[in-house]
Amino acid sequence: MSFVRVNVKPDTLDDENRKFVQRPLTQPLFLNSVPKSGSHLLRNIIRMFVPVESQYQAEFIQHHFIQHHLAAFDPGRNMLSWGHLFHMDRFRALLSGVRHVVLVRDPYDWALAQARFINSNEFQVPGLDAYKKPDVSIEALLNLVIEGIKPQLAPLAITYHYNAVLWLQAGSPLVRYEELVGALRNLESDESESYFSALLQTCGIDRPDDWRGRVRIGSDRKQSGTARENLTGVAAKIPSQLPDPQKRMVDASYPGLRDLLGYA
Repeated sequence: MSFVRVNVKPDTLDDENRKFVQRPLTQPLFLNSVPKSGSHLLRNIIRMFVPVESQYQAEFIQHHFIQHHLAAFDPGRNMLSWGHLFHMDRFRALLSGVRHVVLVRDPYDWALAQARFINSNEFQVPGLDAYKKPDVSIEALLNLVIEGIKPQLAPLAITYHYNAVLWLQAGSPLVRYEELVGALRNLESDESESYFSALLQTCGIDRPDDWRGRVRIGSDRKQSGTARENLTGVAAKIPSQLPDPQKRMVDASYPGLRDLLGYA
């Protein structure tokens, strides 16, 4: 993929984090994700449970510049980091001593979120400006997301295969965006408490008594520069549900994908 530039405004979560008593991690933690699967949401929530000084905030770590960010996985530092890391033998070896979760989203909904993001001012990739014009059809934009275009944009099938399916098959636990959002909708419920207790345990974090307050702050959509309502310049009217022809394209591009991820 060519160089991608993402412009997002900074958040204030470091200051919010310091209002709580924080405990250092006992093992490095990497929040991996399929891009546009709620990466900022999961990251911001978990950030509220880890000391700011133990957060590797230099970059959303990706495969093409990982050599500059190996310190994030240093077992002597026990850092929280995040990114979009392909499954490859060298990366699997790199994460062998790191707690590692993989955030995914229903591919049908992912296509809509990716199309909206590509159409925004926050996403800048040379060669894709033509898809930001108001006269570009929704179908053309969604087809682009699913099929990809070389070298700027990987197809949906490639993205999910290397960012999710292979990690799942290697034993990495999945976090499903829809379940995370569902737990946030009724934060006072026993079901939400069970969900976040399990999520934090998977991340190697002991759940503190004030966990709900931390989750509320971390999940505040105003703190996410890539939340739907915070994107600017979106000219296309992206539908709330993926049209049936594009659903068939997704299913044909990677048969059984939604079933593998627990969505069918």
